[in-house]
Amino acid sequence: MSHFALSYSWNTDYRGRDMSQNQLDQLKQFTVVVADTGDFESMKSYQPQDATTNPSLILQAAEKPEYRPIVEKAVAEFRDSALGEQEKLSAILDRILILFGLEILKIVPGRVSTEVDARLSFDTESTVAKARELIAAYEKEGHSRERILIKIASTWEGIKAAEILEKDGIRCNLTLLFSFAQAVACAEAKVQLISPFVGRILDWYKASTGKDYQGDEDPGVVSVKAIYNYYKKFGYKTEVMGASFRNIGEIQALSGCDLLTISPGLLKELQATDAPLERRLDPAHAANDPVEKISLDEKAFRFLYNEDAMAVEKTADGIRKFSADIIKLEKLVASML
Repeated sequence: MSHFALSYSWNTDYRGRDMSQNQLDQLKQFTVVVADTGDFESMKSYQPQDATTNPSLILQAAEKPEYRPIVEKAVAEFRDSALGEQEKLSAILDRILILFGLEILKIVPGRVSTEVDARLSFDTESTVAKARELIAAYEKEGHSRERILIKIASTWEGIKAAEILEKDGIRCNLTLLFSFAQAVACAEAKVQLISPFVGRILDWYKASTGKDYQGDEDPGVVSVKAIYNYYKKFGYKTEVMGASFRNIGEIQALSGCDLLTISPGLLKELQATDAPLERRLDPAHAANDPVEKISLDEKAFRFLYNEDAMAVEKTADGIRKFSADIIKLEKLVASML
């Protein structure tokens, strides 16, 4: 046996997978790994392709001493502005988001997701206006809009806003997505990417049934697999990015998904695990899914969405919590003014 063959048989399995790699490295072979954090050092450690943030993550980061200078910089830029109090707070909050995004873009080679104020979740016109402001701010700093994803809640109004923005070349990440109805509407709106919340779906079912769920039986995993197969079977270009994981079992069960956005704690667990990782989602297998294609206008969307109690409750809960954290961030900024 040649030296090459000996090396191959020692480090790979019969399918040719590199068995010397940890599960994070294995996952990166067929899924784009995205860091779900506002912490720069974590991003540097795990070398993700993209990064996402949300109001809660930005608040957590802003309260840490090492990130205080970013908040102080944003406040200083607008402290002497002639804007009214609320307009000034809004401008500073937008600037904080942009400054965090600019730092993240120095670390990741791909895209950063920046979120529109959750309090605009039921206002299409204002969501479009805010998204354009955020993109203009990034472009003013010399960054192409291709590297920015605007995060918008997956309400009907949010999906319609994203449809308008996508036609302008502003790419969107539809977040707080819990139902098949939301996923279908996003695909028909031709949004760039959706973020179904795996862990929060699991939370709801565990609380409702008292049961524990593992692996392929996890309701969040089941939901994302159904969406992924539907998109691939019918040729939708919208990317599926599983989000909000509670354990690495959910991540393992969704390996092969277009993207997965993962918290630093779970990235660390994957990096510390050397067991072989199977690809579980594959476009080639989606063609055999028996699902039929559907189309949703507003009335059909609202009825189908309303039929899913979990989705209605978790979307509303997510909007409330993100809005509450924005208010906390506003109070932090106001105290510095």
